[in-house]
Amino acid sequence: MDPVIIVGAGPVGLTLALALARQEVPSVVLDEGPGKDEPRLARTVVLREDTAALMERLTDVPLSEAGARWSGWRAMRRKQVMREVTFDDTEAGREGGTNPVSPAPLHIAQHVLTGALRAALAGEPLVKVAVDSRLDAIEQEPSGVAAHTRGPKGTWWRGSYLVGCDGPRSTVRKLLDIRFPGRTAVERHAVAALRAELPWDGQALLHRMPPWRTSGPSGGEITARPLPDGVWRLDWLLPPGKDLVTPETLVARIRETLAGWTEGPTPPYELLDTGVHTVHHRLARRWRVGRVFLAGDAAHCLGTLGTHGLEEGLRDADNLAWKLAPAWHHGPREALLDSYQAERRAVVAARLRAADQALPLLRGGGGLRAVVPGSARGHDALLMDGHLGHGAIGAPGAYTDSPLSPGRLEGEVPVDTPPGAQVMDVRVTAEDGSFVWLRDRLGRGALLVVLIAPGTEVWDRKHWVSAGVMPRLAAAVTALPYPAELLVAGSYPGAAAHSVLLIRPDGHLVTALSGVRPADLYTAAETALGGPVKTQAGTAAGPGAAAEAGAAAGSR
Repeated sequence: MDPVIIVGAGPVGLTLALALARQEVPSVVLDEGPGKDEPRLARTVVLREDTAALMERLTDVPLSEAGARWSGWRAMRRKQVMREVTFDDTEAGREGGTNPVSPAPLHIAQHVLTGALRAALAGEPLVKVAVDSRLDAIEQEPSGVAAHTRGPKGTWWRGSYLVGCDGPRSTVRKLLDIRFPGRTAVERHAVAALRAELPWDGQALLHRMPPWRTSGPSGGEITARPLPDGVWRLDWLLPPGKDLVTPETLVARIRETLAGWTEGPTPPYELLDTGVHTVHHRLARRWRVGRVFLAGDAAHCLGTLGTHGLEEGLRDADNLAWKLAPAWHHGPREALLDSYQAERRAVVAARLRAADQALPLLRGGGGLRAVVPGSARGHDALLMDGHLGHGAIGAPGAYTDSPLSPGRLEGEVPVDTPPGAQVMDVRVTAEDGSFVWLRDRLGRGALLVVLIAPGTEVWDRKHWVSAGVMPRLAAAVTALPYPAELLVAGSYPGAAAHSVLLIRPDGHLVTALSGVRPADLYTAAETALGGPVKTQAGTAAGPGAAAEAGAAAGSR
């Protein structure tokens, strides 16, 4: 079987290559550059809980040491503090806690993140990175896909599938003649990375309508996000238009802002990097054409109101990897492959719609605030959602209308995570008796089945592994139509004792069942994989096999 061809060696392409390798799928990454990334502290990314866990799982690097986890978040308007949030990075916070915004986001320079991914790939025998390889042609046939690259090492590459992770000017998308409609320059920001001492040690800051605004291109909104070693990234929202940001105006903006925050003369600072960040809103009409897929900025552009488009690209890679793996190992499951576009495009489209609807309210001036009491506070809360990853603008999407959803099952029960949403991270007991975090078991090419059994966390596994419902559940898991790992948790938010959670390899909940229900479990797993799987005899395996296995185990 030929490898998967990945076009583009940015964070999304490298993440996809590593995610496939973890599921024993080889890939070739076509990198049009020299294989190195220019250090740019003005280009950073904020990773939420799920994407930070994904990156650490793939790179085996504690990225918290390479980036900065904020101690809190502060929102100001003029001189008034409108809201302060303290993040909770304790173990209780990781398991949900009482703080609705815990744990802290991870802020990291993009070249540091890419470097960690490249370092992980350097020791991965299933991944080949071809540098100085620029794509210029794609050919498809029923059994595979071929890609031609030009340059010093120009050649034809043969692959099983091809994924375009080659950015907003995607050559893959253009070769497939896929439309990419949307809006250009929705927002523009002047950006500076500098080393300085600010009054909010470790806290990120959103400052709207600062009182020292002067004439000229000064924006009405400033964001400050800490990085390691006393470095900060500062963003100034620019007014609409194409006014150039000259070095002189940027330095004046820096001095004015630092003096305003410290309420005195401009404190000492070291300017490290600058840039202008322009945000576009675009969404590709199609994300799959035969054996070719789009991911990341090749498929979508978003990033207004504090959101980060790279995060959605990383979620694209996580979603697509576990769907390509069974296709590569066992033959294509067309419904499963089609679900990539159905799930991911719907989620990104919803975030784009929410941002487009909020933009006129948040950027349209003071007319509404003048007549609607309290609307300014509501606007601050809406903008905060984007920055902190909440609400329709910022929260990770849930695949509530996924074609892989099993629908209502007889034994289904509600938990605090709705079907299709990302599961919360809790401590679980693995099959070898070790205590691990639930998210550490994701991305291995297996479904996860989690039994909620209060008290098991304080007992050695040998005392309960053969007691109660465990033997029957273990038999039901063995009979599933796809590899699955059985885990046990002492608790899960909103789950009653003896509930059974079925979780996809990318961490989204399929269903929660009341007790051991082999037929329901099999039906849910089968649907989550795109439909019935043919056996070697040519017949479709069904829930009866699981039910019989469970019944046999229960009778022993």
